[in-house]
Amino acid sequence: MQFLRNLVDKQRKLYHGPDSPLHKFWPLLDAGETFLFSPGTKTPASGPHVRDYIDLKRTMWTVIIALLPCVLFSIYNTGYQHFLATGALAESTTGDIVWYGLLTMLPIIVVSYVVGLGIEGIFAVVRKEEVSEGYLVTGILIALIVPPSIPLWQLALGVAFSVILCKEVFGGTGMNIFNPALMTRAFLFFAFAGQMSGSKVWVAGDGAHGLVDGFSSATPLAAAAESQLTAGHTESEGLSLVETADQAIKDVQGADLSWADLFWGFCSGSAGETSAFCVLIGALILLVTGIASWRVMVAGVIGLFGVGWVMNVFYGHLDGISSLPPHYHLVMGGFAFGIVFMATDPVSSPETNTGKWVYGLLIGGLTVLVRAVNPAYPEGTMLAILLMNAFAPTIDHFVVAANVRRRRKLRHG
Repeated sequence: MQFLRNLVDKQRKLYHGPDSPLHKFWPLLDAGETFLFSPGTKTPASGPHVRDYIDLKRTMWTVIIALLPCVLFSIYNTGYQHFLATGALAESTTGDIVWYGLLTMLPIIVVSYVVGLGIEGIFAVVRKEEVSEGYLVTGILIALIVPPSIPLWQLALGVAFSVILCKEVFGGTGMNIFNPALMTRAFLFFAFAGQMSGSKVWVAGDGAHGLVDGFSSATPLAAAAESQLTAGHTESEGLSLVETADQAIKDVQGADLSWADLFWGFCSGSAGETSAFCVLIGALILLVTGIASWRVMVAGVIGLFGVGWVMNVFYGHLDGISSLPPHYHLVMGGFAFGIVFMATDPVSSPETNTGKWVYGLLIGGLTVLVRAVNPAYPEGTMLAILLMNAFAPTIDHFVVAANVRRRRKLRHG
């Protein structure tokens, strides 16, 4: 480390000072220095400043560490789903599975970081300001919430759209209204629907190698949504709530998926979202370190279970998704990943404690509503979080206003 420190110190004269030859590129060189070493700056000894041992960059690294279980599992599951789809799983070793998954996921991660950090670096040079650390997390999140089969040029276009129009135009890190990673996915979904939905896009390499006969790589939510075409007869046949719920579960299990498979993550889906177990590990890391809000997570789960139970009891006869028990909603799709890693984004979520409860409850409830009511798009987490991002300032406004009114009443007796 001392060797690196000496090397960086020697390069300072190239970019420090207005007369230095590389002065205009100091944001890029400064970003590299702070990436390797903790900044030497600190808050003043006096004044209304928050003083802590951890800076923004180290906060981002904590989130990345929490994401590592999802990253590692995405590599394995990408290879696993590929060999399962091509009928070569029995002949494949663990090394084959991991190697194929690594070769698939690594380019996605590299493109996400190169394009995103490249654009942020250009904006930093033009604005003559430091490169923000926010994309350290956004880059890996984007790679984990897209299908492993996504064309790299489409991914690059989606990243560019998100970083420029959803982040930099608002002023950069800490100023964006919407979560940049989710905006990338939303752009790709609406611009390239064929590569973001369907029963084959979730398996990397299936177009080149061919799926085995009768194999479907539809996600669990898509499998449940398909039952809408056949489950409508249950009401006229007078099936009970338990029977319709059982039928909905069978629709999911018909794709050879048990609840345990969904919990551990051995199913099709976006690369890093499938394993609720890995997400749970990440959630524990974020909660122990105090990085993420437990209120948003708990409220999201309560909202999901509450609306899921209501849909299950009163509207379970409509289709497979509304008939699913609430605990299936928890492990299906990207809800667990979204509520832990993206709904808790401190920039785009409410700042008040009461606001966090309202925010999380609405995300959980809207997720189930979108899944059950909208047959064209059975995954509701992305839309629910983005919608609540837009209303986060409004939620805080009403919470603060209510608190002001309450204190006025207490003051005036």
